[in-house]
Amino acid sequence: MNEEKNIVKQVCAELGITQKELAEKFGISTSAISQWNEDIPKTAQVALELLMENKKLKNDLNIIKKAHEILHR
Repeated sequence: MNEEKNIVKQVCAELGITQKELAEKFGISTSAISQWNEDIPKTAQVALELLMENKKLKNDLNIIKKAHEILHR
């Protein structure tokens, strides 16, 4: 399987959401999301990658905030 076929499942796993919840975030039907497993639109690919990047950056920021709190006790 290539990355495009896995990105929907990967994003859902990373965000801890279902494909239905992902569809709601995008304002589209669940059936549209399930079709992405076959042929994902380029804009959807970019949006999914940005969702994963955003989650990673939020996690990194939380780590920095915790470190900051520890240093300033």
